[in-house]
Amino acid sequence: MPHAELLERAHALTGPIIALRRAIHAEPELGLHTPRTRDKVRAALAHLPLTWREGPSTTGLVATLKGGAPGRTVLLRGDMDALPMDEDTGLDFASTIAGAMHACGHDTHTAMLAGAAELLCARAGDLTGDVLFMFQPGEEGHHGARFMLDDGLIDPLPDAAFALHVMPNSPHGLIAGRAGPLMASADQFEIVVQGRGGHASMPHETLDPVPVACEIVTAIQAMITRKFSVADPVVATVARIDAGTAHNVIADRATMRGTLRTLSPASRSRLHDALATLAKHVAAAHDMTADLRIIPGFPVTVCDPRAVDLGERVADAIGGAGTFQRLAHPIMGAEDFSYVLEKAPGAMFFLGAADEGADWRTCCGIHSTRMVIDESVLPLGAAMLAGCAERFLSSGFD
Repeated sequence: MPHAELLERAHALTGPIIALRRAIHAEPELGLHTPRTRDKVRAALAHLPLTWREGPSTTGLVATLKGGAPGRTVLLRGDMDALPMDEDTGLDFASTIAGAMHACGHDTHTAMLAGAAELLCARAGDLTGDVLFMFQPGEEGHHGARFMLDDGLIDPLPDAAFALHVMPNSPHGLIAGRAGPLMASADQFEIVVQGRGGHASMPHETLDPVPVACEIVTAIQAMITRKFSVADPVVATVARIDAGTAHNVIADRATMRGTLRTLSPASRSRLHDALATLAKHVAAAHDMTADLRIIPGFPVTVCDPRAVDLGERVADAIGGAGTFQRLAHPIMGAEDFSYVLEKAPGAMFFLGAADEGADWRTCCGIHSTRMVIDESVLPLGAAMLAGCAERFLSSGFD
């Protein structure tokens, strides 16, 4: 299908796409189990010639569209879970669930993926190969993509994979991406400095863990700038320190928590080892101990250059020259589509969703209680996903 016609057909689906997005937005669900969202997706696509698979670990879905002739397999992914936060947008379809909000755009990702399914099913007989539509819960730190892979829902693996992520503080309709690392790995860490508490008036009779924790914080920042190249960025953030119970009590221990972000597996491994050495020896210099615990998060999101080239061709064909922009730098946020891209070549792209004509720099970003998007951009996203699938099935990465 010519790409201009694809966008025209996507615009004809604006009503159903927005209706599904709003229904999901009003009833957000958290984590690996999003049954209401799953059921909304199944109901919206029940009329299509899809076969469905579910696994034991999540309420994730994989719908398969068989093309008219055998060929390659391409996967398109949309995530479904929300964030544990209250909504403050004032929208007519705002969250009705206390403590849950679609503040990262997953409601739009699911709706755009459903729109892409409509577009591709309408011409299934002309497709050479199969399309997998991956409706995935548990992206917000719950490793949903990994669980779906482990459950065998994407077995055999596809030949290529694509995903979109809306950006409410990016120009309306701009599609952006880059080859290589797009988003960072993200691990959590906890360091417990063990001292010996006592009265605040007699610190010399104690082993005070608080100044040692503070020393570790500053030592971490020196380590980052002196052990790691700026050409392979590393970010370490101590976001929380807990110690003590009263103003005149020296605590027995101080606990530090934060995140570690890198753009390469090599730096990720080096950072874990370096942090353990640093914490141990700074504490030992003060006759104390420091125990480090790493909670592994998502790997680096790495986009295949061929898939990014394909996405650029599709975006500019659908939206006109200049629709696609190459990002100069990765983003240090993390994304569990990285698990899929570890298994299959592909790419994730960002879709600008600020109000058309607005100063996008002033718009609230993702994870804001006031995040809103311009829904008129959603048909473009559906067309982009469908266009990537069509192009790959017809000609691969050529």
